[in-house]
Amino acid sequence: MAGNFWQSSQYQQWLFDKQDLMRERQQDLKILNSEEDYHKILIFFANFIQSLGEQLKLRQQVIATATVYFKRFYARNSLKCIDPWLMAPTCVFLASKVEEFGVISNSRLMTTCQTVVKNKFSHAYPQEYPYRINSVLECEFFLLEMMDCCLVLYHPYRPLTEYFKELSHEDSLYPLAWRIINDSLRTDVCLLYPPYLIALACLHIASVIQQKDLKQWLAECSVDMDKILEISRQILALYELWKNYDEKKEIAGILEKMPKSRTTPASPQEVTAQQQNSQQNVV
Repeated sequence: MAGNFWQSSQYQQWLFDKQDLMRERQQDLKILNSEEDYHKILIFFANFIQSLGEQLKLRQQVIATATVYFKRFYARNSLKCIDPWLMAPTCVFLASKVEEFGVISNSRLMTTCQTVVKNKFSHAYPQEYPYRINSVLECEFFLLEMMDCCLVLYHPYRPLTEYFKELSHEDSLYPLAWRIINDSLRTDVCLLYPPYLIALACLHIASVIQQKDLKQWLAECSVDMDKILEISRQILALYELWKNYDEKKEIAGILEKMPKSRTTPASPQEVTAQQQNSQQNVV
């Protein structure tokens, strides 16, 4: 698995440096005036994707792939390029095909979007869900082009399972570490680090929570512990944010500040022009 990852487009094209990631976001951060609000927007739409996936009865791997597609898109594009309310179901639609779950029927996808928005996210979007399947299909082609058809993803779930074959005496850690991996999708770590390091960091956090001593085992893994600790810090920062964050009260105001999005995708030429302008502004 590791050998395939190192040869993959994920490693070669889609692992960012943190400074590069922040530079790409400058256009949105100038409008939002808060890095925390930007992260709350991404957390919110990751939750939306999770809810869509659960309602559609998708496997967690499909939901994780959809979430990473979403984060990839906005790692290279402003929030105003395409409305995240449209991009989220588009990522779910594409991920279900890539992960061989089976194509979700057009009517089922749109009905689910309408139901989930009405029942779970009306505090953020009180109107009726505005998009139809034609918008999703158009957005899907744009997403494919933007990602250069780099669709195969490696997630931390598989390396976590492999590590537990060596830690059979610590089975109680497995479900907790798995849930922490799910939570990590609300952070940037999937864009910054290889999946095996994320798996180890989540295992490390789980061991601390359950007061299990894995220091010797981690040392024998011969990995960069500084990176493990940095991933852990980013995930723990998410938990710290959640402690004082009331999404139902705050998110509507944050989304109101969000750069106003197009209701239809911009052409590739328009996006290129936007990116060039953004780079010139940063310089």
